[in-house]
Amino acid sequence: MEKDLQTRGRIFDIQRYSIHDGNGIRTIVFLKGCVLRCRWCCNPESQRYEIETMTVQGKPKTIGQDVTVAEVMETVEKDRPYYRRTGGGLTLSGGESLCQPDFALALLRTAKLRGLTTALESMGCAKYEVIAKILPWLDQYLLDIKHMNPAKHKEFTGSSNELMLENAKKIADSGLTELSIRVPVIPTFNDTPEEIRAIARYTAALKNVKRLHLLPYHRLGQDKYEGLGREYSMKEILPPGNEQMERLLDAARSAAGGVECQIGG
Repeated sequence: MEKDLQTRGRIFDIQRYSIHDGNGIRTIVFLKGCVLRCRWCCNPESQRYEIETMTVQGKPKTIGQDVTVAEVMETVEKDRPYYRRTGGGLTLSGGESLCQPDFALALLRTAKLRGLTTALESMGCAKYEVIAKILPWLDQYLLDIKHMNPAKHKEFTGSSNELMLENAKKIADSGLTELSIRVPVIPTFNDTPEEIRAIARYTAALKNVKRLHLLPYHRLGQDKYEGLGREYSMKEILPPGNEQMERLLDAARSAAGGVECQIGG
């Protein structure tokens, strides 16, 4: 639709040739703005909607660009042959894409109407009415569930988790999209077998869940905090080792029922 093509939004990156964040080879569009402030966030430049300046390799770099759907799709369309061969397509990420609901909807709808598969990487942190408008245009929902304890969730992310868990159930019940649950495994936050089993049990109770991903914490975004003049509060925390991740994978499998569990993805 012509109106969708002129819809404007704010992005901070477009990554082509990704083999993560959805099926096949994908182009990931990163939208600016997020409602959470996760201590471990590897894209701190995504958190604020405002356009920012970040020092990268000693030079200032503008983070944030206002674009139309038509402009984004010019880049997305370049890799159509790869999508066709691999079942890939467009993935929206962030930040939290639902912070720009009109832009996200217009992007997903345009991609679907052009025959591309669509995916959304999101925490489901919005009113369900917003999510419901997007679901008919979405092939895959990659939904973060970080912790089952509301107080601990708020301590580490700045927000409680009730809305996100409620939306997870509603998305699953809708049956409109392939749902995968993704768990960032963060030492001192959710890296015990008990905490992973609790998430896996919740996942097992959801309908239509394809798989459960355990995503090990990494510190690849640490330099960005310095570039933004912010403190990285987890600099003393080491990523979980392979043995630890395998133990947590076993814990997830023991509680996830028939849901496929994996490390990474």
